[in-house]
Amino acid sequence: MAATRILFVEAEPWEHGALKQRCPGACEFFTRSTTINDVPDNDLPEGVTVLSPFVHSRITREQLGRLPDLQCIATRSTGYDHIDVDACTERGILVCNVPHYGEQTVAEHAFALLLALTRKIHRSYERTVRGDFSIEGLRGIDLGGRTFGSLGTGSIARHALRIAGGFGMRRIAYDLRPDEAAAKEIGFQYVDFDTLLRDADVLSIHVPHNPHTHHMIDANALAKMKRGAILINTARGGIVDPQALLDALGSGRLGGAGLDVLEAETTIGEEAELLSSSYDVETLRKVVQNHALLRFPNVIITPHIAFNSEEAVMRIVDTTVENIHAFLAGEARHVVNPGAMR
Repeated sequence: MAATRILFVEAEPWEHGALKQRCPGACEFFTRSTTINDVPDNDLPEGVTVLSPFVHSRITREQLGRLPDLQCIATRSTGYDHIDVDACTERGILVCNVPHYGEQTVAEHAFALLLALTRKIHRSYERTVRGDFSIEGLRGIDLGGRTFGSLGTGSIARHALRIAGGFGMRRIAYDLRPDEAAAKEIGFQYVDFDTLLRDADVLSIHVPHNPHTHHMIDANALAKMKRGAILINTARGGIVDPQALLDALGSGRLGGAGLDVLEAETTIGEEAELLSSSYDVETLRKVVQNHALLRFPNVIITPHIAFNSEEAVMRIVDTTVENIHAFLAGEARHVVNPGAMR
């Protein structure tokens, strides 16, 4: 009986040893440092049964067609909007995720962005490295007494709401499925979406990206926010309409934005490839919008690193390998498309 072939893509050098050490001994193990989209056909191992990507691999029907023996995708992420789940379900391919690994980690990064904005840390640093220690234009604001609004109240959001309480902030949240017990335990109040937008001095996004949340923060939503409010997004770029965000920043409606995620974030740094015919007009437009955001002094953008702490990345590795073990044992877990089970 042939050994199960497992392919990890987007694998960083440190991951190779950690993954191989933990993977089942009876399996053949392959790693590639690029996304699956950038692995050429002649470098794609035959007979891959399990594929483990990260968020930058776009697992489309076309990519699935290159892996005829695939039975399981074990994504090393909580989100799975980079995977065509419907196409996987049609082929009977299980998709497993890592539902919990960095709730505290991502919440802390959200506040790192927020504090950098409210105390103008990034602008202070840029000034002092040039030997300029003047403080003109660097006056910040206190968080205590202001209102922290959370869009969503999942695990990450609850950590963020707890942190906000530590700063003495009033805390409100909106969620389609309110959990009043959690609200009472943490000390926040559920409000409707319009009230969240109207009352929040800080709006922090903690919902998944799907057709219902795509561009949920659009021009209409931003127009309802307090003048001078701050937007924090550590969730997914597609939740915020980038043109509406640019307009709100340009008009002064928003006081600032801390963004760990962007639409088309995988292409923003690939300027040499932007003239390629593989990029459509819409993708190019989003890339230009992202570059425009970089020019605002009250915008901080980090390269999708909210998850990236020592503790969190090891939890990702451990859970992913456990998902693979469970799949091979016929006891798949953390399956996001149970309809694929046969």
